[in-house]
Amino acid sequence: MITKKNMSLLGTLVAAFFVLSLGAEAWAGGTISGTVSALRAKLKKDCVVYVDNAPGQWPPTQGAAINQKGLVFFPHVLPVVVGTTVNFLNEDNVLHNVFSPSDVAEKFNLGTWPPGEIKTYTFAKVGCAPLLCNVHTEMEGYVIVVPNPFFALTDAEGNYTIKDVPPGSYTLKVWNKKLQAEPQKVEVKEGANVQANFTLKK
Repeated sequence: MITKKNMSLLGTLVAAFFVLSLGAEAWAGGTISGTVSALRAKLKKDCVVYVDNAPGQWPPTQGAAINQKGLVFFPHVLPVVVGTTVNFLNEDNVLHNVFSPSDVAEKFNLGTWPPGEIKTYTFAKVGCAPLLCNVHTEMEGYVIVVPNPFFALTDAEGNYTIKDVPPGSYTLKVWNKKLQAEPQKVEVKEGANVQANFTLKK
């Protein structure tokens, strides 16, 4: 039975929902999406597209890890926010080593360790840190250290989506292990989607 009291309560709930919806919309960021293209199809995958100049202090990436399994680094490319500590695992039944020749990673060498152990390294500089194994010279991986959490890794078709970007004017960049693309200027608005496509070249 619908009473005046029930109607009043319903009206209050509807009003509260409306206010909450407005609040969520007011704080909503924008989305940047697009495609990275290349003449060689396999180079479209595992590109890191990122906002270069978002102001503020950003927390490190949580749960970042790279596994050594099947004599490969997995994932092959790991993007993280600067200041992130990465766990390095060994799930192969052989000894593995992890080192980087890059100044971005201070040319670290974690040594060689057996299956089941985990070693860590904190990436304190922005840039690309190649990963190698001196036990298995064919192994190669990458940690891409970016300045903020507004980044995405492209899929096999070169598609990417960066969500919840604060409104503002930014420079958008793309990293690829072999090729380059020109940075792009983007304007992000609340609740809107910005399209930005890249073409990789030598």
